[in-house]
Amino acid sequence: MATIEKTQQDTSVLEAVDINNEIVLFNDDVNTFDHVIETLIAVCNHTAIQAEQCAILVHYKGKCTVKTGSFEELKPQCTQLLEAGLSAEIV
Repeated sequence: MATIEKTQQDTSVLEAVDINNEIVLFNDDVNTFDHVIETLIAVCNHTAIQAEQCAILVHYKGKCTVKTGSFEELKPQCTQLLEAGLSAEIV
């Protein structure tokens, strides 16, 4: 007869502190697709395809999360998006 041994392991869970922030980009009637795409590439380091997909989602859904990270990391990027005339906020 075989003996089955069960062991319990203690695992620690690292809390993701301040990483769950997002830059949300909102639709507007002012900016062109090209401007939005070029700005996302320049500010958020998106690829052309990624920026285009975000622009399409913003257009059809009204908003899209374009970047996630810590508040300190996202603040300057959100400011640059706003300065470029886009509607964005950190949530």
